[in-house]
Amino acid sequence: MIEVKELTKVYREGRGIWNISFQVDQGTAFGFLGPNGAGKTTTICLLMGFLRPDSGLVTINGFDCWKEKTEVKKIVCYLPGELHFMENLTGLDFLDLIAGMHSDCLQIKKNRDHFVRSLDLDLKIPIRKMSKGMKQKLGIISALMLDASVLILDEPTSGLDPLMQKVFIDLILEEKKKGKTLFMSSHQFAEIERTCEQVGIIREGNLLAVQSISQLREAEYQTFEIEVESEEDAELLKQSQLELTPIQGRCFVIRIAGELDRLWLVLAQVRVKGFKQRSLELEEAFMDFFR
Repeated sequence: MIEVKELTKVYREGRGIWNISFQVDQGTAFGFLGPNGAGKTTTICLLMGFLRPDSGLVTINGFDCWKEKTEVKKIVCYLPGELHFMENLTGLDFLDLIAGMHSDCLQIKKNRDHFVRSLDLDLKIPIRKMSKGMKQKLGIISALMLDASVLILDEPTSGLDPLMQKVFIDLILEEKKKGKTLFMSSHQFAEIERTCEQVGIIREGNLLAVQSISQLREAEYQTFEIEVESEEDAELLKQSQLELTPIQGRCFVIRIAGELDRLWLVLAQVRVKGFKQRSLELEEAFMDFFR
């Protein structure tokens, strides 16, 4: 359905993407992970025909995304990473405008009502008075209600609270059951893990790897911060086979991949004063994954 072959786009300042290749089969979901400035949005702009590639080829359902961009837009719904609205409209006015651009189909309005209920958005509020999260909901509704066979979503949960992020994931899983093809960029491993079969990891314009979710899970690791009661306990930790990084005193950072059985066996032999799990920055996780 989506095919990218040796795609390159370089801007004047030297940033861009280089020789990216991947494929998204019909009815599957592809997650695009990377830090800010990695090249995610540039890739999406090329998929949407907003940019001409310097070299390479990108197609959706056999249509060249640059030369046949009009045909591509007939089968694709797109949610940009940065949303801009006509601030003088209400949410309902805006969605009616979008529906009118697509023949004002009755089914579109039914879809709209379903997503509005799910995301709990008051459409009577003027857009200029909406919070960032409310505007993000409005953007999601405007993309999903059109019921296109391909969804291209650029960081769709930006600005949503954790509850609405979960609702969004449930909505995407509903769309997948309809056989839709999904391409979604994100910073968050969790939402990609729950919605996608395949993941591409991009950094500084280079596609480092394309992995299945099962392969990505095998490479995942967890990080814990441990404080023990005594120097004797600290020495026992140091003698274990765990990957330890001293912080200060009797505090250590422990990083472990896969199952945690080894960690529990070691901790059962010492007196633990403090224990907490650390969250990882995406960049740190990338570095460990590819190390």
